[in-house]
Amino acid sequence: MTATISHPPTTEAEDRFSPAPPRLSLAPVGSAPALLDGAWWPRSRDLGAELPALTAVLDPLWGRITRVTVNPTQWPVVPRKVPVAGHVVNVGWFLAEQDPHELLLLSYHVGRWNLLVVPPRTTPESAAWLMAAASDPRGVLTASRLLEEAARLRVLRDADRAVEAVWDSEGGHAARGLAARRRIPTGR
Repeated sequence: MTATISHPPTTEAEDRFSPAPPRLSLAPVGSAPALLDGAWWPRSRDLGAELPALTAVLDPLWGRITRVTVNPTQWPVVPRKVPVAGHVVNVGWFLAEQDPHELLLLSYHVGRWNLLVVPPRTTPESAAWLMAAASDPRGVLTASRLLEEAARLRVLRDADRAVEAVWDSEGGHAARGLAARRRIPTGR
């Protein structure tokens, strides 16, 4: 199942107070287990403000989310408990044991899920790629490796765009044709 909700980019301060649904992409139901079960693109680094909307979407799909763990390097404040619709989610953290870009969600009776946390300031293009890659049931990369791969692809894309810009500024195909005609001997 894939549930992707996207909105136009806004500033993090505006988004923090917005009741918009979470930007989420999940692996198909019943797919083979992968390292990640999907991706979540929060609008801010405020875990207390972001978790209620996420659990509101996931509770009906996965059962009541009762516990969440994060790596505190990506969250300025890690609250111990977050009130959500009708219950409280306990929040814990692991520094060395948990990937810094991953959110672990637990439901007592159903199971556990690992989501890539796409950084809030990620461009929509990169976020879309990350969300699709994290929800691919054949995925074999960790959350951090996916972010490294996205950065590598972004560098390649930017380099290609720079080469195209130079090519276009120098006349592109028209300049190539002129250079080729100049090299053709005139027969004198």
